[in-house]
Amino acid sequence: MELSQILTLAAKEFRDRMRNRWVLAVALVFTAFSLVITYFGGASSGQVGPRSIEFIIASLVSLVIYLIPLIALLLGFDAIVGERERGSLDLLLALPITKLELLLGKYLGLAAALTLSTLGGFALVAGLLYSQFGWAGLYHYLGFMFSSTLLGLAFLSLAVLLSVLSRERTRASGMAIALWFFFVLVFDLLLLGALVASSGDFGGDSLAYLLLLNPADVFRILNIFSLDDMHRLYGLASIVPPALAKPWLMALVMGAWIVVPLALARWRFKT
Repeated sequence: MELSQILTLAAKEFRDRMRNRWVLAVALVFTAFSLVITYFGGASSGQVGPRSIEFIIASLVSLVIYLIPLIALLLGFDAIVGERERGSLDLLLALPITKLELLLGKYLGLAAALTLSTLGGFALVAGLLYSQFGWAGLYHYLGFMFSSTLLGLAFLSLAVLLSVLSRERTRASGMAIALWFFFVLVFDLLLLGALVASSGDFGGDSLAYLLLLNPADVFRILNIFSLDDMHRLYGLASIVPPALAKPWLMALVMGAWIVVPLALARWRFKT
C-alpha cells in the first residue's frame, strides 16, 4: 500500500467536491442554522442572544443529529457504486493501484470535504462564543465541533460500506435513507417501546449499553457528559451509568464506528 497513491486519490475526490460547491453549500447551511439557534434559541423565554454555553450546545446537538448523518450518507453512498455504474471502476483498477488504496483514497477525500464543511459551518459561532464567554466557553464548543466531526465520519464510513455492498446507485441511495431513518428516528423508539412494554423491567445498565449500538446516541452521550449542567437538560443522562460517563470512552466508541464499517467495506470490496 502506497501512501502517495491514497493521497492522490483523496486530493482528486476533495477537488471534485470543492468544484461542485458542495462544501460551500453545506457550510452555509450549518452557519445559518447555528446562528439562528444561538441567537433565537431562547426567544420563547423572552431572551435573544447567547444564553449559556450549555443551552447552545444542547440545542445544536439536536440539529447535528438530524443533519450531519444525512449529509454524510448522501455524500458517500455512491463513492464506489457510482464509479461502477459509470464504468470507471474497472478503469481505475486497471491502473497500478490496489482496491484498498482506492477505498481509502475515496474515503479520505470525502472525509476531508465533510470535515471542512462541518468545521467551517460552526466557525462563526465559535468566534461569537469566544467573545461572549471567553476561553472556557470556546473550549467546550470546540469539543462539540470535534464530536460532530466524528459523528459525520462514522456515518460516512457506513455510507462507503453501503456503496461497496450495493450493485446499483438507486439501491444504495435507498439504503442510505433507510439507515438514516433507523439510526436517527427508529432506534430510540424501539428502545423506548421495549422499556414501556416491559413496565420498566427492561432497563438499567443493559439499556444504556444498547445505546452504544447507535452512533447518534454515542454522540448525544458524549456531549451530555462534556458539561456538568448538561445532565439537567437531557433525561437520557439518568439512564447512563457512570462507567459510560467518560468523554474519552465515548470518543473511542465513536472511533470504532469509523473503523469497523471501513474494515467491513475493505473485506467485501476485496472479495
